[in-house]
Amino acid sequence: MDKIYIVGHKNPDTDSVTSAIALSYLKNQLGLNTEPRVLGEINKETKFVLKYFNIKEPKLLNDVKVQIEDVDYKKDLMINENASTYDAYQYMIQNGITGIPVVDESKKFLGYVSLKEIATDQINGDFDRLDASYDNILNVLKGKEILKFDKNIKGDILAATYSSEAFMDAIALEKSTIVIVGNRRKVLDYCISKSAKLLIIVGDHKLTDEQLEKAKENKVNVISTTKKAFEVSKIIGLSNNIKNILRNESPVVFTPKDYYTELLEVSNKLKHTNYPIVNKNGICKGMLRLIDINNFNKKRVILVDHNEIKQSVDGLNEALIEEIIDHHALGNLTTNSPISFRNMIVGSTNTILYKLFKESRVDIPKDIAGVMLSGILSDTLILKSPTATQTDIETVKELSKISGLDYEKYGMEMLKAGSSLEGMSIEDIVYYDYKEFETNDMGYGIGQILTLDYEKILDNKEEYIKFLDKTCSTKGFKLMALFVTDIVNNGSYVLFSSNAKQTMSLAYNIPNMEEGTYLDGVISRKKQMVPNIMQEFDNMG
Repeated sequence: MDKIYIVGHKNPDTDSVTSAIALSYLKNQLGLNTEPRVLGEINKETKFVLKYFNIKEPKLLNDVKVQIEDVDYKKDLMINENASTYDAYQYMIQNGITGIPVVDESKKFLGYVSLKEIATDQINGDFDRLDASYDNILNVLKGKEILKFDKNIKGDILAATYSSEAFMDAIALEKSTIVIVGNRRKVLDYCISKSAKLLIIVGDHKLTDEQLEKAKENKVNVISTTKKAFEVSKIIGLSNNIKNILRNESPVVFTPKDYYTELLEVSNKLKHTNYPIVNKNGICKGMLRLIDINNFNKKRVILVDHNEIKQSVDGLNEALIEEIIDHHALGNLTTNSPISFRNMIVGSTNTILYKLFKESRVDIPKDIAGVMLSGILSDTLILKSPTATQTDIETVKELSKISGLDYEKYGMEMLKAGSSLEGMSIEDIVYYDYKEFETNDMGYGIGQILTLDYEKILDNKEEYIKFLDKTCSTKGFKLMALFVTDIVNNGSYVLFSSNAKQTMSLAYNIPNMEEGTYLDGVISRKKQMVPNIMQEFDNMG
């Protein structure tokens, strides 16, 4: 069963991460194969939550783009370097391919050989040399094993086609010589006495007992075949190990992790028929044929706590979206076919998940209840945010019972754990809980950080404004804002890019708004930050 990735938004917050974990647990209980993933580094608050409930941090998901491993290429389509040229040819014909990756015993990729290179070798190759296994020679000649002393046979080939006297006078046999010979007693005796490497006896001729004993004594390899000398001379080269005609040792290859779009780009330029697939360790996994290039499986994903393309995983347009569970306004995400989309006016995605557990009649374990509770408390600031609904309140009470926690005490401990600015850079703070939006083709980014140490940020506000200005310019945005939320007094100090002064002033009806202005009661990005700013951009449009 294909795995389904469950992911929250980029710059993951506690609700995003915990809802992915909780939904993955639910789906797996219902028989699916899912895995929670994150799209970025998790923050201090979320780390506290996962450590508190002893739950492993989800792995990072870089993207869901189609990769070579998603393409239906031919797995294990390769041939061993010691296979015969004949076997390589037959293998290619049987599989309808014009080339084949060549590998060693451990499947390490050595190179690539094509039918064209085999044909070239048969026409222009060295016909006097043989480097083949005994078994390959036996197979190609459809011969019979008479004597076998060497696994591999390497040497010069001679055909005893002239008189015995002339052969013995003119030929100085070496121990590496391979002789093709028929019913020629003197030649056979001579070859055996000189310890020839291999005798190929044509016409199904048999050695005498005396010759056989002498051949054993001198360790002469012997093969008998019914074929004639001319036929043997013509086809014996096909028994050569395929590595001997390996021409292309550096072909264009792809790894299973390479992107499909890269394959298309290269293929459109080179127009090659086949591409070996080799992993990062040099192990061949198979071969992709050009005719297979359009057969691929999209990665399957479920989105939680968002439905905006900008906020989601890279390559989402190449993936199959199975389901969306969210509590935000509808974004610009579209799908090619109907999907399950659960969207509710609640303060947290985990509140919706609680309902799904109940509808599915799946019990919620104590640790899963704990992370779900954490997600709701985080997104609603312990139910103090205007986003908190009666449904959230009731869900918090139920999850508190299951987890055995005093939600107010635990919630404050959790928020404090995530509010420390120790060791954080300006960039870390701006992007701590950050989302990007677009209205009337105008992009803007809003970051929010909950802290008790807000004065540390305000005392250095000039540097923050410089960072917001630079980022705004780089992204081509109309606005960048950082809301520094005081979790005790339930309000936020706001810093913004220089180009946003008028927009922010109008958004909060504060003439000539100054940097660091305190907005009493403004703590919800979903209800009090994004809508106000979006309204002004709509007015501009």
